[in-house]
Amino acid sequence: MQLQLIVVIVVAILAVVFALQNAVPITVSFLNWRFESSLALVLLITLALGILMSLLVSVPSMIKRRKMISSQQKEIQELGKSLPRESEREEEGKIESEESKLPLE
Repeated sequence: MQLQLIVVIVVAILAVVFALQNAVPITVSFLNWRFESSLALVLLITLALGILMSLLVSVPSMIKRRKMISSQQKEIQELGKSLPRESEREEEGKIESEESKLPLE
């Protein structure tokens, strides 16, 4: 937790330094839309949009993986509960087979 906080603070400091060093105003044109802002802001917005798109692409596989893990954990619990019953059945079967081998008196 503390390591994550340190990493976030370092990244924030680097972003501020980057923004201060790249304060040159630029104009971004896309079709009929024009946007004028500092170079740093445009680059940071582009970075944020890239991160957002990568998250949107990876979220379905993350959800699928979590569902699979959840179902496998439930199956493990069910198998763990049935294991003692199966071992009792095996012991009963061994006792019955040993009793059948004994000579009748």
